[in-house]
Amino acid sequence: MQFTDTHLQADAASAMRGTNTLETLRRTLSAARETIAAADAILHTGDAVHDEAGGYRWLQRELGGYDKPVLCVPGNHDDPLAMRELLPAPFEHAGHRDFGRWRIVMLDSQLVGETGGALSPAELARLDATLAGTHSDTPGTTPQHALVVLHHHPVPMQSAWLDTIGLGNAAEFFAVLARRRASVRGVLWGHVHQEFDAEHGGVRLLGTPSTCVQFAPQRDEFALDTRPPAFRTLMLHEDGRIDSRVHWVH
Repeated sequence: MQFTDTHLQADAASAMRGTNTLETLRRTLSAARETIAAADAILHTGDAVHDEAGGYRWLQRELGGYDKPVLCVPGNHDDPLAMRELLPAPFEHAGHRDFGRWRIVMLDSQLVGETGGALSPAELARLDATLAGTHSDTPGTTPQHALVVLHHHPVPMQSAWLDTIGLGNAAEFFAVLARRRASVRGVLWGHVHQEFDAEHGGVRLLGTPSTCVQFAPQRDEFALDTRPPAFRTLMLHEDGRIDSRVHWVH
């Protein structure tokens, strides 16, 4: 399960661009209830809050009670230190988590004070080392497939304003993936508030709409879409295939 860009605020009654983000998150979770029950993990891909650390208590309250790991990466509106402090277990931050033959790698693409993002040299090195650990000459002893998760989009969205605030060093990111192409099966992100599904060098690329407002796709200037909140489900198969679908909450 992936939820993203919840943009929660300290005041439960607060709105972002006319939308009460806590109310839309609750609607989304209600629509996803049965799917969450069957899931192995929940992913949250950034912008958990909208610049207010007090919003983390709402995320803890809404996602922390499912008795499942909640794998998180920070977005440009997040405070990573506050996230770690206010979102304890079952929330997990950065690092990686193995599920059977799959390894989910969580990356911090935040640039403090910036809307766009980048992966630091240390984060790129960690990605490389973590992906290296998915290869083994003895099948079954280590994960064989990897899903890489971050906040900022590493490929153009064909939206002029949005593509100025994506992953600034995407070429370096994809260079690491190319070195580890034997294991990398997918890349998953938030940030874009719209659906994206493509392929790059044999790797599935997935962007996911927000649980609150959506951005109108393929626009030169910022504009909101009229589409409802959404979440994504992912089925990671033992042979490396990914089945995924965006669910719109009407």
